[in-house]
Amino acid sequence: MITLQGKGVSSGIAKGRLSFIKRKSLPVEKRPIDDVELEIKRFNMARQVAADQLDTLTATMADKIGEENALLFEIHRMMLEDADYCDPIVEIIKTEKVCAEYAVNTAGSRLAKEFADMDDEYMKARSIDVYDVSKRIVEILSGGGQALGSDDDPVILAADDFTPSETAQLDRSKTLALVSRQGAVNSHTAIFARTMGIPAAIGFGAFLSNDFSGKEAMLDGETGVLYVDPEPAVITGLEAKAERTRREREALEKMRGKPTRTKSGKMMKLYANIGSVSDADAALAGDAEGVGLFRSEFLYLGRDTYPDENAQYESYRKALEKMGNRQVIIRTLDIGADKQADYFNLPKEENPAMGMRAIRICLTRPDIFKTQLRAIYRASVHGNAAIMFPMICSLDELLRAKELAKAVREDLAAKGVPFKLDVPIGIMIETPASAVVSDMLAREADFFSIGTNDLTQYTLAIDRQNNSISSFCDTHHEAILRLIAMTCDNAHRAGIWCGICGSLGADLALTKTFVEMGVDELSVEPSCILKLRSVIAAC
Repeated sequence: MITLQGKGVSSGIAKGRLSFIKRKSLPVEKRPIDDVELEIKRFNMARQVAADQLDTLTATMADKIGEENALLFEIHRMMLEDADYCDPIVEIIKTEKVCAEYAVNTAGSRLAKEFADMDDEYMKARSIDVYDVSKRIVEILSGGGQALGSDDDPVILAADDFTPSETAQLDRSKTLALVSRQGAVNSHTAIFARTMGIPAAIGFGAFLSNDFSGKEAMLDGETGVLYVDPEPAVITGLEAKAERTRREREALEKMRGKPTRTKSGKMMKLYANIGSVSDADAALAGDAEGVGLFRSEFLYLGRDTYPDENAQYESYRKALEKMGNRQVIIRTLDIGADKQADYFNLPKEENPAMGMRAIRICLTRPDIFKTQLRAIYRASVHGNAAIMFPMICSLDELLRAKELAKAVREDLAAKGVPFKLDVPIGIMIETPASAVVSDMLAREADFFSIGTNDLTQYTLAIDRQNNSISSFCDTHHEAILRLIAMTCDNAHRAGIWCGICGSLGADLALTKTFVEMGVDELSVEPSCILKLRSVIAAC
């Protein structure tokens, strides 16, 4: 028996033969061309064919992967019309006088790498979406296609990675599980696998060898462990686990629609973290009571210029309308550090995580900040919106940000533009500094949300992107817990609520601790909500 450790992204147990997908090879050559306009026309025609294909996928995949997930292909279609995606392709054709296939592959790879290099898991996962769209256009231009294999029997399907398009179109009756060498936890491929009930694990690297093709295997999608030629004891154990999991899922479904309440009667809020309008559907499907973190920076990434007010307004409006009466907390742009956009022209820094980022950009470039605030306030009439400022370290920063928000409200009122006056304004507690002065900040904020990812990084002086020191990163360090407790106490003394929107919010080993601290809200990935509600009910 050979045991491989990956990262589980869709729970479940699967047993069957391993089969590596068979794709048609599509080599992309740098072929010189004579007629630039004709080549641009070829690209545009391929875009139109791709758009038609994506329209079909949007319409036909709803029953298979859910209506909200099928909207991804609408987003892919929008990318085909986005100048930030198309213009670099056209520019390569014009300046290098090369074929459209090469231009699409080159520009698409660059944009995909920008996302892949980000630290934020949500943004990292968008890399495969860019790759998916680019691959589709290259296939159309090349007159090629792909085949995921022609196995007649159900198999555990293996690959370097799976694109969302491939995953959505899988024959479920012949797919026992998915395993890949690469991949991202928050990718749409992982989301689709969970929706379709396909156990899946990623990140096996080169250990997932083609030499295993045709061998019997067993996957535990929860732990991410793949057993090749499993021993009888392993088979028996995993089959028993599958039965326990089935019973647990039935029990969790009974928590759907129930209030989040501890044994002593304390009420808590269970919100969802989202990064796009389409993610609001996942929040609702997960039974979230609201959105505790809407990562607005996705509107700024993968572009060549700033999103205008109307584009932002439309995104916020759609998210608010989808969530109905549930609160949607929109974090103002958190560009900088690992989330870079070239058109911001940020200075090159030795340590960008400690440099010009988030609220520091907003306060030094108020025109960008006020454009976003105008869009949020305009959208506020369509739902239950709240605003949250990231990386606040001092009272002065909070007061300056609130003054800019006030100026925006006054301008909208003077022009007769509808908006809600009572939109709550909160802040993220992400640094030891903000936690230590949280008593002062609480007098000027409507709520706190503790970003435990950055709070951990800054408290322990450990770079989250430096894997060589990850063993020193104790997320349960007493210093972090003391800062969280201090922040929560200071919030309550000032009469405001305090939540957690970082990854520790979903750490079940700390749930009871947070309940005892008096944390009022946890904002987590939608798939974690029912389990958390069950654990809180037992506290």
